[in-house]
Amino acid sequence: MAAVPQRRRSWRNTIAAVVVLVPVVAFVVCSSFRVSEIECEVCMRFEGGELCRSASAARRDEALRSAIDNACALLTSGMTNTIRCQQGEPAKAECRSLTER
Repeated sequence: MAAVPQRRRSWRNTIAAVVVLVPVVAFVVCSSFRVSEIECEVCMRFEGGELCRSASAARRDEALRSAIDNACALLTSGMTNTIRCQQGEPAKAECRSLTER
């Protein structure tokens, strides 16, 4: 059996890498341009403090959860307090469609 020249093997590796990487890169780029359809503004109260944050996403529940998580992360310190804050009811929660402009 004849040995495959080194140069030929490197081209095969390059082609295989391109075939694998191009779809992955295309998916990441397309995902980053996905349009958010809903924006929610949430105000959270925790241990005497209050903070409002907004977030947008494709679905209402995702936007609401992101806004709550963002507000609680900045309002509290420590994982236990953050979880307690996230389980509370928002003092204010307003969502609107971004596609109806």
